[in-house]
Amino acid sequence: MSKTWRPATQLVHGGTLRSQYSETSEAIYLTQGFVYDSAEAAEARFKGETEGYIYARYGSPTNDMFEKRMCAMEGAEEARATASGMAAVAAAILCQVKAGDHIVAARALFGSCRWVVETLAPKYGIECTLVDGRYLENWEKAIRPNTKVFFLESPTNPTLEVVDIAGVAKLANQVGAKAVVDNVFATPIFQKPLELGAHIVVYSATKHIDGQGRSLGGVILSDTEWVNEHLQDYYRHTGPAMSPFTAWTLLKGLETLPLRVKQQTENAGKIADFLAEQKQVAKVIYPGRKDHPQADIVAKQMKGGSTLVAIELKGGKEAAFALQNALEIVKISNNLGDAKSLITHPATTTHKNLTDEARAELGISPGTVRLSAGIEDTDDLIEDFAQALSKIKA
Repeated sequence: MSKTWRPATQLVHGGTLRSQYSETSEAIYLTQGFVYDSAEAAEARFKGETEGYIYARYGSPTNDMFEKRMCAMEGAEEARATASGMAAVAAAILCQVKAGDHIVAARALFGSCRWVVETLAPKYGIECTLVDGRYLENWEKAIRPNTKVFFLESPTNPTLEVVDIAGVAKLANQVGAKAVVDNVFATPIFQKPLELGAHIVVYSATKHIDGQGRSLGGVILSDTEWVNEHLQDYYRHTGPAMSPFTAWTLLKGLETLPLRVKQQTENAGKIADFLAEQKQVAKVIYPGRKDHPQADIVAKQMKGGSTLVAIELKGGKEAAFALQNALEIVKISNNLGDAKSLITHPATTTHKNLTDEARAELGISPGTVRLSAGIEDTDDLIEDFAQALSKIKA
């Protein structure tokens, strides 16, 4: 594989392995185990003296192709594919901390991500401090002698706040901690956390990487040293591995990722501009607009906007529900990154377990909805919003 290939080429050809049959499309190796030529060969494989596969929970040819293709795209040395995005998040954080350690995390997180650091980790004696991640001084003030991990999303779910990844990574380096970045909203097309100084990147491959509502999956990317020292044994023994069939499905998704993300982002930007002018809309947050609260950071670390738009309607929950129910093309779903345009009401779905106060801190009001733009015709989507908004009182 050429290191000079550009992203679109890497996502079609990167990491491809072919069997003796020279198939065009990658093969699916649906096997739990592997056989050895001799007992001595098995012993050598388990000792690590020879290369090869041992058990599908540890790795398989199909998973290996997916991991290598993601590494090529992300600029990482190693990757491990997981059964879901949350399996990736949990493994990336928990594999490197122990009782007595401390995590600093941005408060603006997907509900399940926040549960891992705020509820699960403390059960095992791991302390956690949540901060308003928009301001670097908050990260710095939260540091303790036992701080080992910084965790953030950027842009955040669902209000699309943007965190200075390079700034947080610099602080982590100063205290010997690791910065873990959930990059799912930006996608690897528009943001490269490792290039910005982050140590570990995680994705829910369920979202843009699959992109067609078919499979659950996740992936963790970092350098070889960190994977071998922290992730490898955790991954092997706790079993969050991805199935080979899912890996094959995601390989197909990667082939069209740049095309889909480009169209989704173009749609999101135009819809955001349209909605910002509508009398029923109180606020629109979109990383591609100049009025984004962290537009300077967006310009510094992102190559494009996003496929997501945060919308706050003036009429609260009643207006938010009315909009969703009146849309014809855009479907109600808590997923995102799909080829189909999707909309959700975070306060009653993805972030329903937070207190009213916690949602208010994050800017999630009863009138907030999150749009994930699909690849449909832009004008059709705008017309769909126009007819839906016309049914809502200003």
